[in-house]
Amino acid sequence: MSSAAEAVGAISGADVAPVDRWYPWRRAAEAGLAPLLALLAAFAGFALFLLALDRSPAEFVELVWRGAFGSWFSLQNTLQRAAPLLLTALCVAIPARLGLVIIGGEAAIALGGLAAIAAALPILGAPALLVWVVMALAGMAAGAAWIGLSGWLRARRGVNETIASLVLAYIGIALFNHLVEGLLRDPASLNKPSTWGLGDELMLPKLPGTDVHPGLLLGLLACIGAWVLIARTALGFAGRVTGGNLRAAQLQGLPVERLMIGACLLGGACAGLAGMVEVAAVHGRANASLIAGYGWSGILIAFLARHNPLAIIPMAVLLGGLGAAGGLLQRRMDLPDATVLVLQGFIFIAILASDTLLGRFAWFQPRRTEA
Repeated sequence: MSSAAEAVGAISGADVAPVDRWYPWRRAAEAGLAPLLALLAAFAGFALFLLALDRSPAEFVELVWRGAFGSWFSLQNTLQRAAPLLLTALCVAIPARLGLVIIGGEAAIALGGLAAIAAALPILGAPALLVWVVMALAGMAAGAAWIGLSGWLRARRGVNETIASLVLAYIGIALFNHLVEGLLRDPASLNKPSTWGLGDELMLPKLPGTDVHPGLLLGLLACIGAWVLIARTALGFAGRVTGGNLRAAQLQGLPVERLMIGACLLGGACAGLAGMVEVAAVHGRANASLIAGYGWSGILIAFLARHNPLAIIPMAVLLGGLGAAGGLLQRRMDLPDATVLVLQGFIFIAILASDTLLGRFAWFQPRRTEA
């Protein structure tokens, strides 16, 4: 008999049957099978879509593999695309552990990149390391403030955080465009409005032996750190209790409002850091290229990973590979680059459908055994 069952029996005086000791394993199997089966269902639906276009699903899979992982060049391209996805997925996953659905990461990336370049321009003559640190802090602060506002509205004013973050995303992108095309615009950027640039000497260097920028390493460290925070600290346990049962957390005296706001601040900081990395390692300046859909893809990755920071890593690589293969699909199969977005839509619908089936199959539920 488990200690929990013994404690209940001792308090109530009832003969409590021992709890099924295999239930944690079945629950873990359900959590792992749900996204896997959802992916298979999404690919099956997308295969029918390709057949309707008179295209071969087998050729599609072959080209995706070749464009994403088939060579060292392809793999580096995939990892580079996965780097910001790791951080934008955390922007969704960390608040989700408290039951919050935040979908405003796209604006946090843009504003984070804009804040980073704005902070760097006055100190361009300083040592490169100092400039990068200032840019990272500015980008994280901007992203944290923007997503944290959604958390504050939810915690203090009862505003639905999903709607608030979506509305703020559009406001943030409009503010970004206004500043890039106005106050912070470099007059020399004629065809594509941009801010002043960092210069080649202040661009982040590539990781040794690769063409991948350090954003990948930062994303991996952020995912590992988020997992440690959620799974191995008292603060993470309090967050999981809040996400599991808000009323119970309030009755236990947990600082629910501060936990909600703090989770949104931390998630926003991750997205803001992604914007800083895109500026300092890829574009060299802030412009419309920062609004590349990484924030929206991060939502899909977080749900695919079931908001587990460690599971975000392979899912980000998978989605990064799909993006990297888009050009090859366009050339070889005469498909538009946006075909990958159609596949992502199939995946998202399948993930939402799989969530409705969780807990509905008796085999995965706890069972009582004979005393």
